Amino acid sequence: MQKSQPYYNSYTDFLKTKFGGRVQKLSVNTGLSCPNRDGTKGTGGCIYCLNEAFTPSYCQPEKSVTEQLSEGMSFHKNRYRKANSYIAYFQSFSNTYTSPEILSSMIQEAISFPSIAGITIGTRPDCIDNETVDVLAHFSEKTFLKIELGIESVNDNTLKLINRGHGVAEVKAAIQLLRDREISAGGHFILGLPGETLKQMLDSANIISDLGLFSLKLHQLQVLRNTQLEQLYNKNPNFVQLFEPSEYIDFVVSFAERLSPNIYIERFAAEVPPRFLIAPDWGLIRYDQILNKIISQFEERQTFQGRLWHEKVNN
Repeated sequence: MQKSQPYYNSYTDFLKTKFGGRVQKLSVNTGLSCPNRDGTKGTGGCIYCLNEAFTPSYCQPEKSVTEQLSEGMSFHKNRYRKANSYIAYFQSFSNTYTSPEILSSMIQEAISFPSIAGITIGTRPDCIDNETVDVLAHFSEKTFLKIELGIESVNDNTLKLINRGHGVAEVKAAIQLLRDREISAGGHFILGLPGETLKQMLDSANIISDLGLFSLKLHQLQVLRNTQLEQLYNKNPNFVQLFEPSEYIDFVVSFAERLSPNIYIERFAAEVPPRFLIAPDWGLIRYDQILNKIISQFEERQTFQGRLWHEKVNN
């Protein structure tokens, strides 16, 4: 990964520098829901969402936070090389969609677990309010804390189509609330959502750059089993634009060129177990293989994250 440094702002390298070595996330499933699932704003959730596709088997909401962290640590120690530090990752669904008291209890239990050096909380922009931020600000003074917001698109029409239940205004408001309290905000963003052209997706890099994000995860759109998107795709495969690997590698480098170099990139692509995947079929390509190809693409094109963003700022 050392050679990646000139090409993009690596979140992995940031964590290694901050914590003095390899950092491993330990996922936690709190059993919370989302406002577009429980009827508050809608039902069914986002049309592409299948939480079990990215939730480790040891993450069961009936288990306590402590139990899940303990099992997660054992899992990673047996499967991967030992990490220096661990981050508790509240991953499934919307983890600030609860009372301040429950949120505080969840975080306190996680930071009390041995070897936990920080907290990452996945949630939605419309599940961030002043009371929630008060809790987060309290713990951000005690430990490394980052909020991951599902942004997915900066196009209101797209957000409506995919049943997000919020718009771009809520995204901007949530990030501003977090920034006002000096809480790091990360974002998830999907490339290839229905109705968005390549130009719209590229232009969105400039919009994202202006949001004030600390980090960003980029995902290619995937059609997963037992989702509304699968039904729509089966009726009309042209409903979505699905990238082939070579197309995506080229495109995501072009996207990164337009992205602020100050944003840490945490991931460039999504990876799910094959049993959940309908399309696109990239074969048995692992994320590290895709990442190596992306780095090679940066190198071949003699480009880097923010190359075209600088042109935008200076002009």
